[in-house]
Amino acid sequence: MNHKETEWARVDGSLTVEALRQTREIREGARILREGGLVAFPTETVYGLGAAATLKSAVNGIFSAKGRPSDNPLIVHVGEKNQVSLVAKEVSPLAQSLIDRFWPGPLTIVVPHRGNLAENVTAGLSTVGIRMPDHPTALALLQETGLPVAAPSANRSGRPSPTEARHVFEDLAGRIDLILDGGPTGVGVESTVVDVSTEVPVLLRPGGITLEQLTEAVGRVEVDPGLRSKDEVPRAPGMKYRHYAPRGQMWLIRGELLPMHGKMRKLAQEYQSQGKRVGILTTEEYRRDFSADVVIACGRRENPASVARNLYHALREFDDRGVEVILAEAFPEHGLYHSVMNRLLKAAGGNVLDVGSTVKPDSGRI
Repeated sequence: MNHKETEWARVDGSLTVEALRQTREIREGARILREGGLVAFPTETVYGLGAAATLKSAVNGIFSAKGRPSDNPLIVHVGEKNQVSLVAKEVSPLAQSLIDRFWPGPLTIVVPHRGNLAENVTAGLSTVGIRMPDHPTALALLQETGLPVAAPSANRSGRPSPTEARHVFEDLAGRIDLILDGGPTGVGVESTVVDVSTEVPVLLRPGGITLEQLTEAVGRVEVDPGLRSKDEVPRAPGMKYRHYAPRGQMWLIRGELLPMHGKMRKLAQEYQSQGKRVGILTTEEYRRDFSADVVIACGRRENPASVARNLYHALREFDDRGVEVILAEAFPEHGLYHSVMNRLLKAAGGNVLDVGSTVKPDSGRI
């Protein structure tokens, strides 16, 4: 691809959406998007890489910059609730109830589209995912642009998603036009994706809104079989490929807390005896229980939001510190930890060791 001169512009996150729309940085970002360029911007979840969703050449730029498979549909972002009608063929009462409850926020709804988007946004599907982010910089950019904006995470495909502007620069400098730096993101894992094109909503990707919150809001919610079975192909963006992955080999250790930590310590010693540089991914309460080359606490175990917020930053730090093998502790799969575990399983490429198993990591995937 052609090398671009990537501009990095800091945005004052203390300003209101309306005040941000008057700034040079937001107006420049909107101009670039309208003219078919690529702009990375912060949302409440992770940084997104935006292109005008109605311009095929611009959307092609996203796939090229990220190295993303073209059969992977993109989520479309809007700056106001009423802009859904610009994209959606219809908004069912179910979809409207979710919009009213969770927007702006980390929820993507999948609905039939009007056919006015670039075909590479939807990968040829009759439906599209739409969301309204809860971040002043994102909303200012989207409102000033005045177009629906396709925006996956602003990273090279397969890498941990970016939660800081420097992560975007590390992956995409020279590939995109502008990075709007709004500081670290808050939620830390991507939006929840729910298909509301059918009578019963289907959870396609766990994220910042939990399954329990969805069920409380609308009653019955089914879960895409691809999230629970290796034999099924997940339907949501990013779910059917290895994703969120650090460069080192990663193993997710699963089991009761004390035996799990004991297994992690034992494996760390074994890998270090082989001359490997070993990293431990744990939580603040237990970081002093481990001795390895690099020990990172990604939050407090009793506070799932802190773990989600710091997860991708931790995975990138292992890369920065040259870790060759990462041993990560697992979490109970409910609430926000359902989303965290989904990302950890993807990051490990399916490498899971259940405490008590006789299979060793060296023998391959379990």
